[in-house]
Amino acid sequence: MLSHNLPWLTTAGNRIVRSDGTPVLLRGVNRSGLEYTEPSAEGFLAAAQFTEDQVRDIVRGWRSNIIRVPFNQDWALRGRRDHSAESYLAALDQVISWAAGLGAYTILDLQWLDADTVYGTNSDRTPNRVAPTPNADTIVLWRTMAARYRDEPAVLFDLFNEPHDPLGDDFLPLWVPAPDGEIVELEDSFVDANAWNSWAELLVAEIRATRPNGLILVGAVDWAFDLRKIRVDAPNIVYSAHIYPNRKPKDWRKALGRSRDVPVFVGEWGGTDDDLAFGRDLAARMRQDALGWTAWSWSDKPYLMKEGQPTAFGAFVRAQLQS
Repeated sequence: MLSHNLPWLTTAGNRIVRSDGTPVLLRGVNRSGLEYTEPSAEGFLAAAQFTEDQVRDIVRGWRSNIIRVPFNQDWALRGRRDHSAESYLAALDQVISWAAGLGAYTILDLQWLDADTVYGTNSDRTPNRVAPTPNADTIVLWRTMAARYRDEPAVLFDLFNEPHDPLGDDFLPLWVPAPDGEIVELEDSFVDANAWNSWAELLVAEIRATRPNGLILVGAVDWAFDLRKIRVDAPNIVYSAHIYPNRKPKDWRKALGRSRDVPVFVGEWGGTDDDLAFGRDLAARMRQDALGWTAWSWSDKPYLMKEGQPTAFGAFVRAQLQS
């Protein structure tokens, strides 16, 4: 087994617990790269410079007990160039096994639908490749992942990275499940809680049909920030929020306000070296509410590591993990 005898996780009230009922606080980092790095002749992990030593540093050195790994739907279903889907999934397997062997869980986060489609332009003029909604292939994707990791307690699923309204220059269709299950074009030009809830309920049901155990993370709308109306009627659901410095503390209730009632996890948070005050305030709030989290990102902006050394924000995150 990839999970190296790690126990299943479940939910009890607003907490995550082990299968014996012992509470567990999951804290760690995002290790991005496998969602976009084109495979080399040596494969996906080598191209992304994703190594066992790096996982050991994240788990043993930084004392993370969870790693969030963004991945690419198209590559998981079809592979990339001359590398098969099975070789891509085997790369995910290897990361899971490395982490579990050290006692850490892995979140598989559906970050990109593919590496080619652009969903408008970000405010910094870079192309946005984070889709506003899933598509029909996402159903096939989670059926595939549920079957592959049916008996792997170390694996958590994050359904879809950041549901959001389209950017101003994104004119691609939005998709939503119809009542009969058919995936149809959304008539609205925005992605609200109703649209996302219909997707989340469908995808959770598809996973549970094959994999009845394991935690499923359901993100918020508005780029995974607003959890107020997100609800899935199923067991072992954890609600995931992303909080960055552009979100003011007065608005954090949108992301964290339900944490007394349901399990809330901060799947992404981070900042530059100029954002340490934000980091201290958010870390204090998460500590106060006993929230788990994975900071962004070991390998992408805003960096936790750069040129082999922690950034100032990375050193702060490491100190939080080690405290």
